[in-house]
Amino acid sequence: MTTKQVTQTRESIAEKKSFFRRLYTGVGGIDIVGKRKQWYQIAAGVIIVALAAMLIRGFSLGIDFEGGTKITMPPAEVTTSQAEDVFKDATGKTPELVQIIGSGDGRILEITSERLTQEEINNARVALNNAFKPVDAQGTQTPDAIGDSTVSESWGESITNRMLLAAVVFLALVFAYIAVRFERDMAISAIFSLLIDGIVIMGIYALIGLDVTPATIIGLLTVLSFSLYDTVVVFDKVDENTAGYRQSTRKTYGELVNLAVNETIMRSINTTVSTLLPIAALMIIAVGLLGVGTLKDLALVQLIGIVQGTFSSIFLAAPFVVSLKAKQRKYREHDEAVARVRAAVADDRADGEQAVAESVETSTTDTATPAVPQGDTKRVVTTPEPPAKPSRNSSAGEGPLTWRPGNR
Repeated sequence: MTTKQVTQTRESIAEKKSFFRRLYTGVGGIDIVGKRKQWYQIAAGVIIVALAAMLIRGFSLGIDFEGGTKITMPPAEVTTSQAEDVFKDATGKTPELVQIIGSGDGRILEITSERLTQEEINNARVALNNAFKPVDAQGTQTPDAIGDSTVSESWGESITNRMLLAAVVFLALVFAYIAVRFERDMAISAIFSLLIDGIVIMGIYALIGLDVTPATIIGLLTVLSFSLYDTVVVFDKVDENTAGYRQSTRKTYGELVNLAVNETIMRSINTTVSTLLPIAALMIIAVGLLGVGTLKDLALVQLIGIVQGTFSSIFLAAPFVVSLKAKQRKYREHDEAVARVRAAVADDRADGEQAVAESVETSTTDTATPAVPQGDTKRVVTTPEPPAKPSRNSSAGEGPLTWRPGNR
């Protein structure tokens, strides 16, 4: 590596350190509000994909929403394909899901299907007992080691209605709180961001085909609360920065909001990272090692939702407030006043620079030395005359001085 390359590398590292240092202190200068149309386009693209997934693929609803029957038993040496074949032969119906959850002595085989009659349930239990000889917790082989539960469709419908009611009440309370604590435009922006969070999360579930269970809904409401918390933190800084903004013509409303987002962005990132760490631990330990399905549903929706909530609170909520304000006359007039002041300052600066340049040019012209004519190469040399010798008169009058002996 040459010396030039080493220097460039050091400068690049120093620049990155400087950027992250400025970002940490809230003066990163990221133009989030100014580029809000780009964030809107990204969000619109994700929403279109999410809505298409929900409309085309639909949701894989769990037994608690659709209704159905679930049969459980210790798996011993059973594979999921073997259990599926035995269940299908006994009931004549294909199970919707066969899985083994947990680890070690806590492993359980789950067979989920559409709702079965009591006769079909009995046939399935007998067939599974004869094929696999399951044992209970005490190690005794018994048919009672096989359990079953049935959820009616009406109960699943009741759960769905309660879920929707809880979501509506949650959004209404959010709107009321932010409208009272801050202002109406911020409340509208917060609801807008939360709706995007919900659509994106549910769209991912539909696209991947993940089961929607009551734990999923609980996790969804949890991450919406997290997103709301992060949004309120940003709005609080926006409210602080824009207080009395009309008395100053130094910054536009959008620039003040952008400053607030920059001052809180590192806090949002730190909160997100510190929240994701225990959720990741929950995914690895509870799901990967213990195989607890309920915890998997809860942790997965939180993992997806927290990332989405952080994006919406930084790149959508505050910029959308600016978009709403831009349609109001008093905010437009203030921004125009700021633009006029800046134009006047720029003109004054340009005039000052021009005056300085003219002054320097004049000073240079006055102090320049005159040039010697090219053709005048003849030099005149003048020899000065010698000074006259002083004359001294004798005592006898004018004439040369004569020396006589004896005279002094």
